[in-house]
Amino acid sequence: MMLETLFSGAVASGTSVLYGILGETVTERVGVINLGTEGCMIVGALAAYAVAYQTGSPILGVVFAMIAGGCMAALHAYLVLSRKSNQLATGLAIMFLGLGLTAFFGRDYVSAAVEGFKKIEIPLLSKIPIIGQALFHQDLLTYLSYILCPFLCYLLYKTRFGLKLRATGEDVSVVYSYGTNPKRMAYIGVILGGMITGIGGAQLAIAYTHTWTDGMTNGRGIIATALVVLAAYNPGKAVIGAYIFGGAQALQSILQEKGVEISPFILMMLPYVITLVALFISSRKKYQPMPNELKKIIESSSNS
Repeated sequence: MMLETLFSGAVASGTSVLYGILGETVTERVGVINLGTEGCMIVGALAAYAVAYQTGSPILGVVFAMIAGGCMAALHAYLVLSRKSNQLATGLAIMFLGLGLTAFFGRDYVSAAVEGFKKIEIPLLSKIPIIGQALFHQDLLTYLSYILCPFLCYLLYKTRFGLKLRATGEDVSVVYSYGTNPKRMAYIGVILGGMITGIGGAQLAIAYTHTWTDGMTNGRGIIATALVVLAAYNPGKAVIGAYIFGGAQALQSILQEKGVEISPFILMMLPYVITLVALFISSRKKYQPMPNELKKIIESSSNS
């Protein structure tokens, strides 16, 4: 029973992070780092919650979450691609902008009740021992994440469009050889990444918690940015990092419910500590498949 609860909590809690990892993976594949993933996620969460509250439609809330996340990412893209600002500093500014905007505009929604997405149980599959309830008794956005992972793998590795996206982060001369403007592809990648991240915010607000609180993402966007490395910049491996974090969140709740005599502050740190350990283990690999344009950014930052 405890194992089923842990797995179910890992999927439910980790899905918003999964969207963040997928969005940042697309962004970094075009050679841009967006440390403002947290900002994209939290504006997506507020947009989804506010629209769902005003219209009664969670689907419409998701649409506006994508728009909000995409707009934040577009601002980041404009500053780093067109104005040549420092990517790391700009990403941090975008993050704090998102936190500030949602703190101001979200005041009226703190006590507002939104029904949001309900869990849907898939017959037969939900009866599979241990993993059935975890995977097949979830909300609509969680089911969408199951489809999005293989879809992005197909898009990036099996289509001409995906080749252009990846080439933008590796060698712009290849993009030019296809008769395409690499800056335009970079814009597309960053904005698409922000839109995907915005869905993660929507899942957190109107599918997982069904509440709105100031700063409710609580570092999930930052963790997602870090876990892109654990996923080796591959959407297919993103679920590993997302569910590690989600499982740690679920374990924290289980230990609290069972009254385990551990400091609550240690329990609050547990998901982040476990994530750091996973990142440490993955970083011991000699080869990290980082896009060349990202290597240039990191090298220039370390030399400055």
